[in-house]
Amino acid sequence: MTHHDTILLGAVAYDPKVVTIWEKMRDHFRDEGVPMDFALFSNYERQVEELLNGHIDIAWNTPLAHVRVQKRTNNTSLSLGMRDSDRDFSSRLIVRKDAKIHRLTDLLGKRLAVGSADSTQARILPLYFLGQQGLDTSGVHIIPFDTDLGKHGDTGTSELDVLTALMEGRADAGTIGELIWVLQLAAGKIDSNILESLWVSPPFDHCMFDALPILEPAKIAGFEHALFAMHWENPHHRPILEMEGLKQWMPPRESGYDSLRAALSEFNRW
Repeated sequence: MTHHDTILLGAVAYDPKVVTIWEKMRDHFRDEGVPMDFALFSNYERQVEELLNGHIDIAWNTPLAHVRVQKRTNNTSLSLGMRDSDRDFSSRLIVRKDAKIHRLTDLLGKRLAVGSADSTQARILPLYFLGQQGLDTSGVHIIPFDTDLGKHGDTGTSELDVLTALMEGRADAGTIGELIWVLQLAAGKIDSNILESLWVSPPFDHCMFDALPILEPAKIAGFEHALFAMHWENPHHRPILEMEGLKQWMPPRESGYDSLRAALSEFNRW
């Protein structure tokens, strides 16, 4: 095999564990007879550009990066796979119990903390869904936490900032992803005497592997073969799957991104 036969995959280094994950994924692909290497980027905007310029073969993209790739390729890009945990994601509206917010309209005049501007789960979609349910967000005092811009909310830092603001009384309500809420509850870091979840958004989908339509069929077939050959029951595969937060790789589906496309159009955020 030459380097021309090797699949070059792009991923964003939002956490040190990303190096370990993709080194182990590279080993797994090699064991499946599929040469693969990876390149790490500091932000998704650069990764999208490198994919569109043909410098990488496949990109592991957030939902925002995924739909932007589709938009810029006139919907000719290829969706190759996603995690089971990427399906039916949701956002939550967390409120202080002393803020007297019992329904969405009670947010009017209140302080609403939101995650980073490029976070699908902590800002873009919750604000869109709240508007769809009749809330005029122009009547809400938005407190943004634009932490780790370029990472599209992957680090979860802006969501933790939202929770801290709520706990400290600097905000009356806040939007975060379901995953952060569940993890913080499990870790005992949520004081249920102070905070409660008031609302859960409609479901939406999260990350996706993207490629250009010019990618060689052999690379597509090899990638899909190695990816879907991973099984939770296999003791060699499970540690990798656990680190990446899934039990099973799934085929792509596009319906779960419709709300994000609508939100980006409404907010002029393409």
